[in-house]
Amino acid sequence: MTEPILDIENLSISFFTRAGEIPAVMDFSCKVMPGEAMGLVGESGCGKSTVALGIMRDLGVNGRIVGGTIRFRGQDMNEMSEAELRKIRGSAISMVYQEPMASLNPAMKVGRQLMEVPIIHEGVDEAAAIERALEMLSSVRLPDPQRIMDAYPHQLSGGQQQRIVIAMALLSNPALLLMDEPTTALDVTVEAGIVDLVKDLGKTFGTSMLFISHNLGLILETCDRITVMYSGEAVETGTVKDIFDDMRHPYTQGLFRSIPLPSADKTARPLIAIPGQLPLPHERPPGCNFGPRCAHFEAGMCDRGDLQMRTPWGLEGHETRCVRTDDIDWAAPIAGDHTSEPIVPGETVLRVDGLKKYYRVAANEIFGGTEARSVKANEDVSLEAREAETVAIVGESGCGKSTLARVLLGLETATDGKAVLGNMEIGDVEIGDRDTGTVSSIQMVFQNPFDTLNPSHTVGSQIIRSLEKFGVGASQAERRSAMLELLDLVKLPREFESRMPRQLSGGQKQRIGIARAFAGRPKLVVADEPVSALDVSVQAAVTELLVDIQRSSRTTMLFISHDLSIVRYLSDRIVVMYLGHVVEQGTTEQVFAPPYHPYTEALLSAVPIADTSVVKKHIVLEGDIPSAMNPPPGCPFQTRCPRKHLVKDGRCESDMPPMRRVASGHIIKCHLDDADLDAMEPVISLAG
Repeated sequence: MTEPILDIENLSISFFTRAGEIPAVMDFSCKVMPGEAMGLVGESGCGKSTVALGIMRDLGVNGRIVGGTIRFRGQDMNEMSEAELRKIRGSAISMVYQEPMASLNPAMKVGRQLMEVPIIHEGVDEAAAIERALEMLSSVRLPDPQRIMDAYPHQLSGGQQQRIVIAMALLSNPALLLMDEPTTALDVTVEAGIVDLVKDLGKTFGTSMLFISHNLGLILETCDRITVMYSGEAVETGTVKDIFDDMRHPYTQGLFRSIPLPSADKTARPLIAIPGQLPLPHERPPGCNFGPRCAHFEAGMCDRGDLQMRTPWGLEGHETRCVRTDDIDWAAPIAGDHTSEPIVPGETVLRVDGLKKYYRVAANEIFGGTEARSVKANEDVSLEAREAETVAIVGESGCGKSTLARVLLGLETATDGKAVLGNMEIGDVEIGDRDTGTVSSIQMVFQNPFDTLNPSHTVGSQIIRSLEKFGVGASQAERRSAMLELLDLVKLPREFESRMPRQLSGGQKQRIGIARAFAGRPKLVVADEPVSALDVSVQAAVTELLVDIQRSSRTTMLFISHDLSIVRYLSDRIVVMYLGHVVEQGTTEQVFAPPYHPYTEALLSAVPIADTSVVKKHIVLEGDIPSAMNPPPGCPFQTRCPRKHLVKDGRCESDMPPMRRVASGHIIKCHLDDADLDAMEPVISLAG
């Protein structure tokens, strides 16, 4: 077939409010061919999801298509009646949303929800619907489909819920599948499984896809072509290889310079954040929307009239909304390229030795039972962190990363073992019993900046309150001066002192959280997924800010993350955790090169990398992480280990592996023989 399944031409969508018309999408064009996957990327607020909702005609009471056409299989959807739209929604066109529980009814069993799709759209009987649902659950690689059918959504993991939503979307054999950030909330190992599934959809079912994501690595792994959006417009489109290897719009170039590719280095080749921020819809500049943030902007040329998509010289099938695309030297460095002096670590600041944290669970006591069980959240955790060093703690959700952070911060106390900060034991001291000096010396930057600021107080007053608590400054004037210096430190204008949190962007709120954490001049900062909720360009700015502050203050940082790309870029040493255990520990170079613990090997394989020159081994873990209340005997990883068959005597299933030193400072908890470890090949390598 040469006709596109989806043909969007000059689409414009606006939302009508009391303040007037807000143009969300303007002059957007895109084609999706049969069996093809089109990626749609850009920062939050650029209009990606609005395009998908426009296709589904689900724009709410305020949204309206004000220009252009959307053709599905050659038919103009704007001319379809509500009855015709209902007929194709959920059958010919399906959508998978970012949050799976938004699509699942918590009061209905999974089986009944799946059966509804063929019953409603195709009128099949109940027996046929059950058979179809079971087949589809197997197709999306869910184990024990009958058990899944009988479960309620809350009884399943996030990855299982997302697979069910994908199964539901596929049950009617749609010609077009819209996927809006379908893996954002998932662990990298679960994400890898979903990516594998998505890649097979076109081959197995002949499904065309519009895949919306801010993760360029995911787009590289799943899509054939890509459209980059900025401020409501498509700014570049072409094949994935063309865009990744030969980009022709400054915004696309800025996105790639903001992400921690393997070639990036925090001292030799730091990330370069895109300056400024996305304009509000009613404040878009004349001409090129990206003009105020562009290093190649030329007055009188870039700000004149509406810009149209055009083909760069010599690049057929590649379009860009840049009038200077043929004049720019795309290989030249841009302003912001720089090198920095390496940060030299000092003496040990934090020492954790044999730390255990158990939670006693005795739910049966409510009903008169006596059985008590323990959740082993941390089991024999040992690590060290030196002054000005960044130690990353990585692993899937439920591995014990955040529990360790809570013990260090005094929100929980250790069941056994020690945690020593400087010369002070902190593992068994709750935060309420810690003196001001200890509290100020260990602070935290949280994952979600929206939940950490009081919406009723100004930014300045919230930072000053932290300074008061930490005993900084003898008077209000001194504390205000210190607060203004902290705003300087996190590179925010001093005028933000009087702003309310609602007036700040996500990246600005995270900077305020960082300023507050550094108010007491801490020795140790625990950063729990501090950039995962931010756009890639904002991630780069916040990441560089943390590096700069660490360089000037020589603060130690414990960086908790599941994103191994940012971990590789930022950390000096890495601690890999699984089911409460430390399974590998070493310098960043050691952990990213063989030999690996099999779990580390799988984590590295799961990381999407936005670089066409990188080749990865393909390892997808089967099953979910076991319950910490009922861990498996022997090695905690043995139920999912792809290398367990190499250990012939069954020790993996009966004996806890010892910690083995495979190199100076590099230790692995594994039963594999030295010969098996030495034979491991790199997971990530360069093509050719």
